Amino acid sequence: MRISSGERTYEWIENWARTPDNESSRTNGRTHGVVVSEAGQTIVFHQANPAVLVFDKAGKLQDAWGDRFEGAHGMTLVQDGDVEYLWLSDQTSGEVVKMTLDGQTVMNLQRPALPAYQTGGYAPTWVAVNQERHGGNGDIWVADGYGQNFIHRYDKLGRYLASINGEEGQAGAFKCPHGIWVDTRKSVPELYIADRGNRRVQVYDLDGQFKRAFGSDFLTSPCGFVTYGDDLLIPELFARLTILDAHDNLVCYLGENEEVVGVAGWPNHPAEMIVPGKFNSPHGMAADHAGNLFVVEWILGGRITKLARQGRA
Repeated sequence: MRISSGERTYEWIENWARTPDNESSRTNGRTHGVVVSEAGQTIVFHQANPAVLVFDKAGKLQDAWGDRFEGAHGMTLVQDGDVEYLWLSDQTSGEVVKMTLDGQTVMNLQRPALPAYQTGGYAPTWVAVNQERHGGNGDIWVADGYGQNFIHRYDKLGRYLASINGEEGQAGAFKCPHGIWVDTRKSVPELYIADRGNRRVQVYDLDGQFKRAFGSDFLTSPCGFVTYGDDLLIPELFARLTILDAHDNLVCYLGENEEVVGVAGWPNHPAEMIVPGKFNSPHGMAADHAGNLFVVEWILGGRITKLARQGRA
């Protein structure tokens, strides 16, 4: 099956990879984060034990690790020198950790001692890094998307620096700042925030100053960001992928299926309602060097789809 819009055509490969057939994957197993390594491995973060799944280029499970991430959520791939690492966030335990690709812990970030956390919970959802390999200073940004709607800033050694919550900007307070990402496509890098509950994206500079907001007229539920070339691709929880150009203008939607969101029981519909060519609840996405997309969805048992790019590269 193929899905397309204009010059963007993909072959839909249903269940390109599968989560392990064990009790924790069957009873939860929601697939929340995905990245592609330089070697072409697709790495998935899902709510089961083990939580981190490493697939080869054919979708075969190569490795699995991580026995403590009950609330497995955001996954970010970074590179320090020639070495790749994963930043993982656990919405249940509040753990934010940097790990090697084989599961060794390198750094843990502590929750800031802010007054909001004296009475409110902390549930981090994503991490972004101003990477030194792109000319950045190594600062680490953490989104508390399911807790107190803050984004916290740390230096490269993990020391807390500051927080923002949207109230300092013209667009207003964040409401589920779910995914965050440092955009290096332009000459001046920027911090993009998927302000999901407000159905928009907010953009800040890397000193934490508000710059602009966009998308309220064409986004419904932005979860995060990935790029291929100049395209900015946004998985939207409400059953579609959204593609923007280099200037954040809407190009197209892919796999749209928004009507399913209103059906009782969403996102955990019967198997006959989860069909190829239509998304149900995209939560994370990654792209490889060839422009192939890997989409994971928030659904019991997980769903891992590959969209193999056709035509121009």
